Amino acid sequence: MAGAALLAPERAGAVDWAKVPEKSITLFYPAQISWDRLFTPGRHSGQRRYPEKTCVGCHGDIDEGPLGDSLVDAEKDKEPAPIAGKPPFVKAKVKTAHENGQLLVRHEFDPGKQPKVPMDKEFETKVTMILDDGGVKEAKQAGCWLTCHSDVESMRWSVPGTTKYLSDTRIPKSGGDVIKSPEELAKMRAAGNFLEYWQARINPGKPAVAVDGTILEKRAAHEKPAVKVTSTVTKGVYTVIFSRALDAGPDYKKIVPDKKYTVGFAIHAGNTSQRFHYVSFERSLMLDGIEGVADLLAPGSSAGTGR
Repeated sequence: MAGAALLAPERAGAVDWAKVPEKSITLFYPAQISWDRLFTPGRHSGQRRYPEKTCVGCHGDIDEGPLGDSLVDAEKDKEPAPIAGKPPFVKAKVKTAHENGQLLVRHEFDPGKQPKVPMDKEFETKVTMILDDGGVKEAKQAGCWLTCHSDVESMRWSVPGTTKYLSDTRIPKSGGDVIKSPEELAKMRAAGNFLEYWQARINPGKPAVAVDGTILEKRAAHEKPAVKVTSTVTKGVYTVIFSRALDAGPDYKKIVPDKKYTVGFAIHAGNTSQRFHYVSFERSLMLDGIEGVADLLAPGSSAGTGR
């Protein structure tokens, strides 16, 4: 299938990952905590601090574990369908680099002992990344949480067929929101007001399958992904590497030096689908950045490829 290989074998090993800075990121189980719920009076004290304070600014590297613990088998208004024995969080090691006009993002994680569930019968594990270049004004404050709403399938007020979307594509009306006109959506897309997503779909022992696309009024996959992936599993530890051209053409974010990007990560483990995943708070990425400027620094060939 398209996107099953990252680079030719001799090129796949070109980056010396041991020389690339690593960021430890904890992804936690979010239950049915939607973007809408976070702004419901009395539900989330952090709404008073937003947007001066970001999600990661309040909770990052502190609360992911406790949040996962509290939500994986929470009361029914937060988690009506708990999965028995589900680990509350997953710790990942993330590294980024660029070479030969490609951005590479490497994930290493142990999902722990995952109970198997009959949700996604085709893929055991899925690793997802979102990317924004500033085109979605709130992404740097909240990352992928912007896309998670109470009417998305499997959420509290689930509407069949509703995928992740951005609130700005809706017009509030009595009786339910209305999606903006195709002309308005086209203007938003042309202005870059969308999120890009990458996904690796994995069955251990088989080539990983790459999917990419955009999130605007809905999540929509490209027919032919520009993103490529590889995946290996050694003693229960998954190593997943994404690769995409820095300039992949229309409907993709152009990635350039000296610009800060927002990224977010998710992992579906144990054949889960939809909301039954682990998520990170928003993080920042920069090509050839210096320590302290961004969470993830993507060095170029001279710094990370051992040439």
